[in-house]
Amino acid sequence: MTSTSEDLFDFIASTLKQFIEKEENVSEFSSLRKRELGFTFSFPVKQMSIHSGILIKWTKGFAIDGMVGREVVEHLQAALSRNGLDVQVAVLVNDTVGTLALGHYHDADTVAAVIIGTGTNASYLERADAIIKCQGLLTTSGGMVVNMEWGNFWSSHLPRTTYDINLDAESPNPNDQGFEKMISGLYLGEIVRRVILRMSQESDIFGPISPSLLVPFILHTPFVSKMHEDDSPNLQEVARILKLKLEIPEGPLKVRKLVVRICDVVTRRAARLAAAGIVGILKKIGRDGTGGITSLRGRSDMKMRRTVVAIEGGLYTSYAMFREYLHEALNEILGEDIAQHVILKATEDGSGLGAAILAASQSSYTVDSVQ
Repeated sequence: MTSTSEDLFDFIASTLKQFIEKEENVSEFSSLRKRELGFTFSFPVKQMSIHSGILIKWTKGFAIDGMVGREVVEHLQAALSRNGLDVQVAVLVNDTVGTLALGHYHDADTVAAVIIGTGTNASYLERADAIIKCQGLLTTSGGMVVNMEWGNFWSSHLPRTTYDINLDAESPNPNDQGFEKMISGLYLGEIVRRVILRMSQESDIFGPISPSLLVPFILHTPFVSKMHEDDSPNLQEVARILKLKLEIPEGPLKVRKLVVRICDVVTRRAARLAAAGIVGILKKIGRDGTGGITSLRGRSDMKMRRTVVAIEGGLYTSYAMFREYLHEALNEILGEDIAQHVILKATEDGSGLGAAILAASQSSYTVDSVQ
């Protein structure tokens, strides 16, 4: 993650080589054909074509010198050659685009994809003539997929607290990924820890401040979800996690109830912001019942079409309360009449299956010769 570009891409190529060698023992593949690869690269890129893109910046803790501003696929292609692999990169995709492809493969009404896991991002299907930076660029379908990189969205209207401001200032990427820092799994546990710490500093409700409570990112979001969803009579799971992770001794039940309330507030806010983001997409493409920002018709009598949003990521799939709050907010913002036409579908492995589907759809071999 912090080495050289050669190390990173050689690691990917050598891992792929092991996979291909293992697969060759169990599946037939014509020696006359070059293997084609879908490459999922989940970082902001300037997409130059379906199989090339220039890295804009690293995120998620990656920091490899000399790669920003360089073409990504060239580096992988060179590593594949160095490892003796006769493989051609057919498509370069963001993980949200892979998820959108997988969702659309199973259900043609899929118009957007959202990832809510460690990080968060979204992509959607847009009319090409509604994209300012693509003016004059024609596509055969008249549509184009947009990778929003919405984790980096920022607005003065976002409900930012001192906890968010301090977390951002002390993070490795200050003033970056502001929306993500209020929503995604990497940060929710840290926000909860900061709230508990401040309460400990301003009152003695949690007893003396423990060394663990001062450690950033010690409380991971899965623990927040376990405390939030603790249905034992005396909140024993909350007591166990407070002692295990934050060295907070078992206190009265009202203290454990307070911690559950903190988890609830932080999670509910995150889910509602994610829901607002989804509605923003639907509004832009005229699937929120209004006809859309870019609609030329401006009609209010439009029949609402079935609209599917593919969602992937552990925060949505594994955290029941987060999922419930997101659905609740979607109903609240859209109204039940419209919301009943919007279906959120959990998908799995858009990064892998979605990229493979896109690679197959771009294959240089005819469909007839592909079994």
